[in-house]
Amino acid sequence: MVTPIDPTSAAFLLAENRSQPMHVGGLQLFQPPEGAGRDYVRQMFEQMRDVEAVAPLFLKHPKRSLRTAGQLVWEDDDQFDIEHHVRHSALPRPGRIRELLELCGRLHSTRLAWERPLWEAHVIEGLRDGRVAMYTKTHHALVDGISAMRLIQSVLSTDPDKRGMPAPWGMRASAARSRERSPAVTERDLAEVSVHALQTALGIAAEAAGLPGALIRTLNRSVRNETSALSLYAPRTMFNRSITGSRRFAAQDWPIERLRAIGKASGATLNDVVLAMCSGAVRTYLTELDALPDAPLVAMVPVGLHARQSHVASADGGNAVGAVMCKLGTDLADPAERLAAVHRSMKDGKEALSSMTPVQIMAMSALGQAPAILPPLLRMQGIVKPPYNLIISNVPGPRTTHYWNGARLLGQYPLSIPINGMALNITCTSYDGNMGFGLTGCRRTVPHLQRLLGHLDTEVAALEKAVGA
Repeated sequence: MVTPIDPTSAAFLLAENRSQPMHVGGLQLFQPPEGAGRDYVRQMFEQMRDVEAVAPLFLKHPKRSLRTAGQLVWEDDDQFDIEHHVRHSALPRPGRIRELLELCGRLHSTRLAWERPLWEAHVIEGLRDGRVAMYTKTHHALVDGISAMRLIQSVLSTDPDKRGMPAPWGMRASAARSRERSPAVTERDLAEVSVHALQTALGIAAEAAGLPGALIRTLNRSVRNETSALSLYAPRTMFNRSITGSRRFAAQDWPIERLRAIGKASGATLNDVVLAMCSGAVRTYLTELDALPDAPLVAMVPVGLHARQSHVASADGGNAVGAVMCKLGTDLADPAERLAAVHRSMKDGKEALSSMTPVQIMAMSALGQAPAILPPLLRMQGIVKPPYNLIISNVPGPRTTHYWNGARLLGQYPLSIPINGMALNITCTSYDGNMGFGLTGCRRTVPHLQRLLGHLDTEVAALEKAVGA
């Protein structure tokens, strides 16, 4: 079966190169169930590998040819080999978290081949405390970070005694029956445009008519150095250089209640506290390397928004995801002042985007990314100032303890995508009372990445003291 690839997914595929793999990843840590034998990890791997049927999402790979008129399409892999995608690995002694993170960094460095479906999963044993790890990576053209998180959650249970649970890539029985009843999509079907699609296109065109006004308002805010979807004032830092494909990964979690207490004492949100932690940690890190600029760093922060209702294109809800360019206050020495600066910046940015429709939000966010993407493509890296310095995102996860066939999920940590000129990406996810931080950086451009974890821990204590939490 052949289906066209939407423009956003195609952009992730076309942006990929040797130094910029475009896949997202995740690290999960499991505690084996009580009474598990010495061969438990082998059994877990075999359960993951020996699924009855693989879901369609995990069977398709990208292709373009004369037959598709040069258009990128998804095509089913008629030589699918699950043993290529699901693998069993072991850590070298002494089996510390350090060795696990090093392995994940190496696995995250290699590109996924277009000739096969764009995903891998590694069941990893050898941790000296008996825990089992699973590292997964999926191309951003298939899923984004939130979708990947939901996919993992969909096969977990809050019942520790439940068994027979499928792997994330296994097809559910109901989905298999539905697929059997649905006719296959033909190339002729792909060429036809439905009335609904036409109506949606007309609705988008109507919303786009308001783009010039939204653009002017956004540019005015940027010129005045106010927070918006665009940034014109990010200083140049060591993060904003050309990168290699080699990755380093660091991960740790902190109790959410500690972070909430800081927010409650200061009137800030949980996400503001996360950003302030990152701000203080990056400030200390750059100061140690004598590389802290005088101007505050700017982070690109994806945010979920309830955008202004549209009468046509947004009739299904009006929720949208935009990007706020947050000033991190790294020029301020006081932790409380940094948190206040972050809170103001995020509040202003959300208010600016909430006045736009979803289409306008997507357009402004895309425009905000252009200065980050175009300079490397045009070989202007180092000539044009970066629009922002790093990416910080926060993906919500389950609030309660979850299990997979009796194995307790202890923690999960995201691995994300550094891009050329943006060598550091910090992504967080909440789970079972903890906030897990995943730091992904270019191995050459961001030295001693592990030190940032210590700085994050120091910053939590500094914020607690500063706001009286």
